[in-house]
Amino acid sequence: MDVLWYLTGPDGHYPWRPDGARELSYPYFQQLARAVDHLGFTGALLATGSHDAWVQGSSLIPYTENFQHLIAAHPPMLSPTLLAKMMTTFDQFSKGRLRVNIVNGDAKLMAQSGVHLSHDERYAYTDEYLTVLRALLRGETVNFKGKFIHVVDAGLPLPPTQQPSIPLWFGGSSEAAHEVAAKHIDTYLSWGETPAQAEQKIKHVKALAARYGRADKMRFGIRLYVIVRKTEAEAWAAAQDLYDHMDERAIAGAQAYVAGIDSIGQQRMSALHGGRKPADLRELEIAPNLWSGIGLVRHGPGTALVGSPEQVVERIQDYRAAGIDVLIVSGMPLLEEAYRFAELVLPRIADRRGADRSITSAWTKDRDAAWKSVA
Repeated sequence: MDVLWYLTGPDGHYPWRPDGARELSYPYFQQLARAVDHLGFTGALLATGSHDAWVQGSSLIPYTENFQHLIAAHPPMLSPTLLAKMMTTFDQFSKGRLRVNIVNGDAKLMAQSGVHLSHDERYAYTDEYLTVLRALLRGETVNFKGKFIHVVDAGLPLPPTQQPSIPLWFGGSSEAAHEVAAKHIDTYLSWGETPAQAEQKIKHVKALAARYGRADKMRFGIRLYVIVRKTEAEAWAAAQDLYDHMDERAIAGAQAYVAGIDSIGQQRMSALHGGRKPADLRELEIAPNLWSGIGLVRHGPGTALVGSPEQVVERIQDYRAAGIDVLIVSGMPLLEEAYRFAELVLPRIADRRGADRSITSAWTKDRDAAWKSVA
């Protein structure tokens, strides 16, 4: 199973609070990228955040050797020809370690960049955009005129390092999003839904993809937080600590931002907690070991797996049985929780590519005896 970590702020023990947020500097991102690479994660998601994901990812290429950079791109914000050139350049310089996450965003986010398309118009735009982008990545000279996009004699000066193409990832919970995914996407992502919900969605998208002869060509992933500790009691105590630091101001600010948002995925996440903080955090446990409390202070994916390593692995296997091939997980803070997850969970669910486990600081009796004999 492919497992990716997260390389985007905010970060810290309680990143929704000024006194709990961590400074996001270039040296810190270097440290985090090196850790994720060393620990053997398949890759890392560089999502929309305070830093431009493409500049951030490019700057981290020299500090990583193995992991795949999954970088967000918003179609209406740059031409498909420019994105294709950015992709092939990054792919060449990283020696084939690029994945691109196509993000449609929401009306509020896109309006900040001067894009004023309705929900379904954004997906219609993305459909045209990916038609052009795919053709460019195949090495074709593209002439295309649609409702939104018009390119003439577009082409690329160099091919992708990865063949037949650089993988495209994508998420969206509306029917318009499902159509785009079924037609164009290699890996379809969901936000923090239960295994039962994920299974239902996967079956639907696969049925749509079958119309394009792509049902067996798609993979499916899910984005989750993880709160894992050596015991279940310790894990829920850690969740309680986060919960205790979710003050009314932070909750009100986060809920005001997502109010009226036109993203179906966000609406689903918000419905899991209803914008309310009950006295008992376990009231927000929407499925075994799946807690929706993070969504009170975080827009986007707002659910976390909470439990012992055995319980977290069991829940991951539930997702796998539902059809999930890829996990994108994170914890708070990113650096410390990357180590915790890599040590407690990752060896049980994935081949830790790039991780050298042959040398540790622990001496065996045989090694100790040999050392003493030499001394």
